[in-house]
Amino acid sequence: MIDGQAVLGATAMLSSDIDIWLMIVPGLLIGLTAGAIAGLSNSMAMAICLPLTLYMDFLPAVMFLTAIFTGSGFGGAITSILMGIPGTTSAVATTFDGYPMARAGRHNEALGVALLSSTIATLYGYVVLFLLVGPLGAWVIRLAAAEMLLVALWGLSMIAVLGGNNAIKGLLAGGFGLLLGTIGMNTSGYIRGTMDIPFLLDGIPLVPAMMGMFAASQLLALVGTRFLVTEEENRRADYRKIMAGCMEVLRRPVAHFKGSMLGVFIGAIPGVGSSVGNLVSYAEMKRNDDDPDSYGKGNPKGVMAAESANSSSEGGSMVTMLALGIPGGGGTAMLLAAFTMHNVTGGPQFINDNMDIVYTIIFGNFVQAALLLVLGLGFLAVAGNIVRIPVTILIPAVLVLAVLGSFAITGDKAGPITLFVFAALGWVMKRYDYPVAATVIGLLLGRMVESELIRTWQVSGGMELAYFAERPVAITFAVLLVLSLMQPLIKRRLKQRRLSRAEP
Repeated sequence: MIDGQAVLGATAMLSSDIDIWLMIVPGLLIGLTAGAIAGLSNSMAMAICLPLTLYMDFLPAVMFLTAIFTGSGFGGAITSILMGIPGTTSAVATTFDGYPMARAGRHNEALGVALLSSTIATLYGYVVLFLLVGPLGAWVIRLAAAEMLLVALWGLSMIAVLGGNNAIKGLLAGGFGLLLGTIGMNTSGYIRGTMDIPFLLDGIPLVPAMMGMFAASQLLALVGTRFLVTEEENRRADYRKIMAGCMEVLRRPVAHFKGSMLGVFIGAIPGVGSSVGNLVSYAEMKRNDDDPDSYGKGNPKGVMAAESANSSSEGGSMVTMLALGIPGGGGTAMLLAAFTMHNVTGGPQFINDNMDIVYTIIFGNFVQAALLLVLGLGFLAVAGNIVRIPVTILIPAVLVLAVLGSFAITGDKAGPITLFVFAALGWVMKRYDYPVAATVIGLLLGRMVESELIRTWQVSGGMELAYFAERPVAITFAVLLVLSLMQPLIKRRLKQRRLSRAEP
């Protein structure tokens, strides 16, 4: 399973080319900064830096881009925790408990949990890639449209769990998001819900919509307060508390490992990515906890679950890119573009002929994960000062940056218009206690659910049950989907039974 000769070749490459190592630190710093800026995703940062790799050799170029990928995995947690605004689409679930912890003055602890969770999960992801890049790649390619449809629906069904005590409102909000995600032209050429607005032909701009919904629900709630953190003594970077957050992760190795493995598996499925892994890991942690009601109120285990899956999915998505030449998400699509720019083609032939290069990339990312811990601690000393800025300055500054960022993403007025429309929508949903996150998740998965549904319908000849009966993996996902939908009802029945037994 492990090619010893290729391992020796990879070690020789790493020890003989200093340029590989020189690219890691700047890449991590760019990724940390990009992730910490709401709306600037890892793929956008990698796209901006992609032309620079033309002037590099192949391995330094790949190491530079993977360092941006790794750094942004943790960087997205910073604004998620400190302001409740996801730095990236894969940090949505981090806000659920990270932001309540920050509001309670526990932001240092939450940042420590996120940092060590990201570091260890990145290592897990690349260890799995090292051990299973060949066989896992061959298995992932067997997942057809039916399996990917059920994975997406399974992720969407988690909304019932994330919707708090009212699962109906969670499902309604998720269904609404799913409908919003299908606006525009689909893969069959049909146009829906555009209201003759040209920029909606390609669908709702996702990042501006997400920024609007989260910014509105969080920033408007801060009107009338002076600081993000009430107690003055808590408004500073405290490394003792950050280390206490790190220790929280070390005390729960099994739970962290489970979240990381979910991230690796879901990240390896092309087109699904870390956004779904982030959500599924959080929901599974909540479901299996003895005190699920504490989630969403500042439970550090919620931050750990979300960040472990977010970061480990990087290794999972690299499986399909290296083994199959298929990008698992936006970040690996940028890596595949770098491969093409250097006249290298990913896929089974690349694995067979260049296993030493594959191992070189993996070993270099082991070092990146260790450096992320060191650079992340230094970066927190700067980023943690956000809580010291008065809210009267912070709210307009963040909104201005959001407007500028949304304009930069779309290149026209579509971005700012989407931002403001979804800001109003987010405020209304928050006002009537509908979970904003559920709508965002539905919006994230809308296009994928529709396209995989169409493909499944076409391949199965009309969703014939016999087609699914021949696919055990699809049946497994279907069972998980049903259990997710039934879970609130099961919990309610069990709680009623315990109460009835406790009555004299």
